[in-house]
This record gives sequence, structure tokens and C-alpha cells, in this order.
Amino acid sequence: MTNRLTFFSAVLRLLLAMVCGGAVGYGRSRKARAAGLRTYMLISIGAAMTVLITLYQYEMLTGPWAVQAETAGFKYDASRLASQAITGIGFLGAGIIIKIAHQQVRGLTTATGLFATVCMGLAAGAGFISAVVVALALIVVVLNVMSPLEVAFKRRLRNITLNVEFNHVEDIGRITSVIEAQEAKVYDIDVERTERKGSKYPSAIFILQLSKQNHSHSGMLTSVAELDCVHSVQELIS
Repeated sequence: MTNRLTFFSAVLRLLLAMVCGGAVGYGRSRKARAAGLRTYMLISIGAAMTVLITLYQYEMLTGPWAVQAETAGFKYDASRLASQAITGIGFLGAGIIIKIAHQQVRGLTTATGLFATVCMGLAAGAGFISAVVVALALIVVVLNVMSPLEVAFKRRLRNITLNVEFNHVEDIGRITSVIEAQEAKVYDIDVERTERKGSKYPSAIFILQLSKQNHSHSGMLTSVAELDCVHSVQELIS
């Protein structure tokens, strides 16, 4: 791909940005994320356009518009549009990040994925093909391959966060006793309320550290679930 800005090179760069954005967005669409295939494609195309506009301005200001620009005292800033694109995606990413129930936050991966896609689109618009290819491969690996590995890794950690729903607030003592009987440390308990089947049951978030000898997440979940006062228990993995 030529470094000189022509109609042909501009089309190729926009197509490259669209394909790369689509490759990232396809995996997110399959996972039913907030930002899917078309979102990633449009963001990558838009980012590439900002660089193409910057290159077009430079060629015009050093060519056909040179006299007028010098007369007007115009100062050219090549980084202005690209920096605004990155700033703009920050606002979009902030809108995707939401706080859901049980102290969990969702959308961080989507927001950072959009940021990385914008940067990839900027590189495509600049004609930095080698960086685009490497970035695309790394982004796809991180978003699609690393996700199950991350979950598996977190399940092997000694730290665990449980959301437990039970009959009465007084049952927290029984639940804590069962947890401590397995030599686990309770670092924090946050009591909240959830509605289920038309009636309200108290629930709580337990932040624990399992012992070195007994660090089975499933074992802890089973022990808590076996209590007759417990309605449900769920491990929270952010």
C-alpha cells in the first residue's frame, strides 16, 4: 500500500479499517455484548477517516491552499483530529460501563476494546499496515482466547466473592461459621436485599480468602448451599 494519499490508497485504508474492526466486533457480537459487529466496524472506519482527513489537509495546505494558509497565518496541527477521536471514544466507553447488582461492574472490556479498535483504525488510516495486522491479532486473542483462560485462572485463586441469599439477617452468623469451619477468612460482608418470588429475602456479599489446604471454590459453594437457611449461593467473577 502506497504512503502517498490517493483515492485508491484511501479506499484500501478504509476497507482495511472496516475489515479489522469487523473481525474484532464479530467475536463480541457472538457474546451478545453491548457493542457488536457494526459498532466496531463504524468506530474503526471513523478513526481511519480522521487520519485521512489530517493527511488530506496536509497535502492541501502544502499544495493548492499554501498561499491562502500563509496569508491567513494558519497553523497546522497533525495530531488534533486523532486526539479528538481518542477523546470521543472515551465518552462512548464511559456510557457502556455500568454498575449492576452485587457490586459488579460490566462493560470495562467492551470500552477498552473500543479504545484499542480506534487506535487500530488510526493506524490503518495512516497506512501503518504492519502495526494494524499485529494489533488485530493481539486484540482478537485477548478478547476471545484469553476470556475463558481468565475465568479458569480466577477460579483457582484463593480469593472468592459469594452472593448468598438467605431467610433472615440472623442467619449470617451460621453462614460465617460454616465458612470459617473450612479455615477460610472472611474479609468483608455487605448486606443487601433482593426480591424473589414476590417476597423479600436478605442477601449478602461475602469476600473471602480460602485456606491453602482447602482452596476449592466448588467445595465452599456446596458447603454454604447445604445450609437449610440458604436460598441460593453464587460466585461472583468480575
